[in-house]
Amino acid sequence: MMQGQGFRAGFTLIEMLAVLAILSILAAMAVPMTKLIVKHKKEEELRYDLRKIRGGLDAYKIAADSGRIAKKVGSSGYPEKLEDLVKGMDDLRDPNKKAKIYFLRRIPTDPMAPPDLHGTDSWGKRSYESPPDDPQEGDDVYDVYSKSEATGLNGVPYRKW
Repeated sequence: MMQGQGFRAGFTLIEMLAVLAILSILAAMAVPMTKLIVKHKKEEELRYDLRKIRGGLDAYKIAADSGRIAKKVGSSGYPEKLEDLVKGMDDLRDPNKKAKIYFLRRIPTDPMAPPDLHGTDSWGKRSYESPPDDPQEGDDVYDVYSKSEATGLNGVPYRKW
């Protein structure tokens, strides 16, 4: 070392600005990726919930058609409301007439629904009589769909899933 010059530890202002610029670029790239990951997770949850509810509806229909639960004459065999899947129906084949058949433990909430809607209120319901291109509620619940107007990552509106 030369006399009069001391060794200084630390970073220069330019080095600090360069590090901050790099960190801000990385952060700017991470925010959209985080939003994409959150949307993808919600879509997976929507697929799972639709599959679960539709499975319960199909199991109800099979039970009605096979005589395990009461079916009104002239009805489609699907439940009158989604809550029927959870509250259970009397098993007509039980000799003691005490057993019930349950199709779901609970009605999941549509992950794409606004936060103020829960359970059955969050889903759109389609009756058996309703055409597939214009789903309407009716005397029974044949299918469920998301009420969200948003479009999925695959380009298909959530209502059409």
